[in-house]
Amino acid sequence: MKKSENTKEYILEKIRPVFNKNGYSGTSLSAITEATGLTKGAIYGNFKNKEELALASFNYNVNFILQKIKTIMVNIKSPLVRLYALTNFYREYYLQNINFGGCPILNVGVDANHTNPKLFKRVKTVYTELIKGITKIITDGQEYDEIKKNINAKIYSARIVSQIEGAVFTSTMLKDDTYLIDMMNHLDKMIKTELQK
Repeated sequence: MKKSENTKEYILEKIRPVFNKNGYSGTSLSAITEATGLTKGAIYGNFKNKEELALASFNYNVNFILQKIKTIMVNIKSPLVRLYALTNFYREYYLQNINFGGCPILNVGVDANHTNPKLFKRVKTVYTELIKGITKIITDGQEYDEIKKNINAKIYSARIVSQIEGAVFTSTMLKDDTYLIDMMNHLDKMIKTELQK
């Protein structure tokens, strides 16, 4: 890694919980310099402006979570088992992310909706990609004869993502992971009774 890449990585690692907790508008330059221990010049020598830093921070947070999911999924061949692995991951999601301010997709999506079109567009893209990813798992399951053929994969994947994000919101808002755990139990039941062959 070049020195500039090392510095960018350092900045993103330090600033990611700040942007995730405070949002784009709520994150001041002083909060950025305080979190990183760097000067304004050092920050903007690596990022063009605050918007670029916020976007990079969001991408960093999302990739951090997606990498954890990929690590779990990489050795699982069965699409059906992959769905159950996903709900198992989200059972512990609250405790894993509470110190970083919760789910970046949810936080940034709400925060940027009316204030930062570029950032909001990126959140929508990530959300859409999540739905596509689960759609692929379900269609693979249909091909492997693990999931019912008459199931609409896109509808069910959208339901799964929507219910996960809703439960993440409730658990974060009420500071209680039981809502998320209960929803994952509900999704497991849905997978078993409605999807599984």
